[in-house]
Amino acid sequence: MARKGRHVSETPATQALRAAGVAFTEHPYDYVDHGGAAESARQLGVPLHEVVKTLVMEDERGRPLVVLMHGDREVSTKNLARAIGCKAVAPCKPEVAQRHSGYLVGGTSPFGLRKPMPVVVQASVLALPRILINGGRRGYLVGIAPSVLVELLQARAVDCAL
Repeated sequence: MARKGRHVSETPATQALRAAGVAFTEHPYDYVDHGGAAESARQLGVPLHEVVKTLVMEDERGRPLVVLMHGDREVSTKNLARAIGCKAVAPCKPEVAQRHSGYLVGGTSPFGLRKPMPVVVQASVLALPRILINGGRRGYLVGIAPSVLVELLQARAVDCAL
């Protein structure tokens, strides 16, 4: 559970997980601006490949979507657009991502979003035994089974990693 005895209060993400009966572990760490998945993996002593980034992107019409990617990989926006049948996909500006998700950038979780958005997940994420993903606050990851992404979010598996 939480390391160093730190208690993390509920977030919309943990509320959504608990409401769905999803078992998860809590992994707080000291948030570092622009540290990203690499910093959380380093502090928590876990492989970067098992830390999953939550990215808010939009298609050419400005329709938002959530992309879940390994911490040690980047998204090929060209492959992603092709996989989801769009002309183009690009990351949202931070303020736009925040407006869509309800979370601060660096603390975005795919669970408990402000408004429903389609979710795509790099297919190889689903093959991992467990993942750490943002729990809805900067400096806070939750450990879950990757199958939860499909079961709870109806995440669509795509191959869009660089």
